[in-house]
Amino acid sequence: MSKSSEKHEAEVAARVLRRWHDAVPDDRMAHLVKDATRGFMRSLQSRLAEHQVLPGHWTFLRILWERDGITKRELSVEAGVMEPTTVIALRAMESLGYVSLGRRPDNRKNIYVQLTPYGRELQERLVPLAQEVNALALEGISDRDIATVRRALLIMIDNLARDQAESDVAR
Repeated sequence: MSKSSEKHEAEVAARVLRRWHDAVPDDRMAHLVKDATRGFMRSLQSRLAEHQVLPGHWTFLRILWERDGITKRELSVEAGVMEPTTVIALRAMESLGYVSLGRRPDNRKNIYVQLTPYGRELQERLVPLAQEVNALALEGISDRDIATVRRALLIMIDNLARDQAESDVAR
């Protein structure tokens, strides 16, 4: 990242912090969660860039480290992205040597995504970076408060998933 980009990023971060602490301390939860997510992603992205890994690839790698050999459709669903986006990312990941794509003799219809040894090896280098970002974000927060926030966020996720399911049924 160039010095001017870093300076711009720092200015944006400062504006966001000022906004939350001064201008709108009681703004909607969705905005607070979104800005926290952006902060997590900026911090992780800078660390991933040192290893030439894109944030979008991180999402897919994380899933594959847990469930290697799934179909591209399953990967799309788990990542929460459309299949065309997944196809583009997988082509790039294949050219970088992270994954291989193929069909199975017993199922010629689906395309399966398999980590390569290099893709599997990335887990050892990249997961500690994510853990570092999490530790940085949680610095100065008590274990009790962390547990409370975690419970609250899980309840919010459940509530919103239930709302989405009910909305899908109503259509």
